[in-house]
Amino acid sequence: MSIFYSLLAITVLILIPIVGVGGLGWRYLFGVIIPYAAFGLFIIGIIYRILLWAKVPVPFKITTTCGQQKSLPWIKNSKLEAPPNSFWTAMRMSSEVLFFRSLFRNSKAQLKPGPKLVYGSGILLWLGAICFHYSFLVILIRHFRFFIGPTSKFIEIVSGLDSFFQIGLPILYITDLVILIALTYLLLRRFLSPQLKYISLAADYFPLFLLLCIALSGTTMRYFTRIDIVAVKELGMGLAGFHPVIPDNLSLMFFIHIFLVSSLIAYFPFSKLMHMGGIFLSPTRNMANDNRKRRHINPWNPKVEVHTYEEYEDEFREVMKNAGLPLEKEE
Repeated sequence: MSIFYSLLAITVLILIPIVGVGGLGWRYLFGVIIPYAAFGLFIIGIIYRILLWAKVPVPFKITTTCGQQKSLPWIKNSKLEAPPNSFWTAMRMSSEVLFFRSLFRNSKAQLKPGPKLVYGSGILLWLGAICFHYSFLVILIRHFRFFIGPTSKFIEIVSGLDSFFQIGLPILYITDLVILIALTYLLLRRFLSPQLKYISLAADYFPLFLLLCIALSGTTMRYFTRIDIVAVKELGMGLAGFHPVIPDNLSLMFFIHIFLVSSLIAYFPFSKLMHMGGIFLSPTRNMANDNRKRRHINPWNPKVEVHTYEEYEDEFREVMKNAGLPLEKEE
């Protein structure tokens, strides 16, 4: 049912611009108002989630480690796996963000005939994830040329490296192909793995379907139906400069694409995709493993009024004495 609901939601999202633009002619609504609203919701949603997470108390040192903590000088410690200070914590965080280091060590378990439990490498998941994320990043950088005047040298270098092999006309961007393969793999593994399919929810399928539809609509415009790039840049620069103009020669496929992108932007802060920002506020990752060296005191702890045993004994001394209970000090 989770797959069905996700597919139904994607179908509705595709039909909305088809009806709104193709049937009713609401080009300004789908080309200007909805993108602005989605971007505003994106900014507000991210700020809200970050502030919400930042207010959560961290009463204990809960750093996730899988290596020797720094202790005695003659015991070798693992600086990346159990960072002893802020510098090595930043190094470990960087390796997670840039190279998905913990996911690279991911393993999978299968029950073979016998029965026999067999463990194996799950490196394909790491490969699919890192290919998707870096392809998405490169595509995002390439799209910035639609929102600025003269294209910057950095964007030209990224685009040149992406089209290095000079395949076809228009030239094939390698990331367009890689992102489709990576998303297809990440989606198929949820279909084909019984264990993963059992625990997958609509919130797991929907982002993958949405990203795949965005990638498919974008590649369709570039390589098959073609689109007026000048008109797209005119709209993009108008949106960036807050004086939007809707060119007449923008196709329906473009409005489907921009509506799906707007849906992703609006959905982002309230979904699992927000792990992009959440990883930096995760105490299991952003804390040094130095609890033997430095005592961690929760700054949110309220002051607690205590009633010591000495005070208790002073208060009930006569009653305890008459009952024959032992006293720590006599009067």
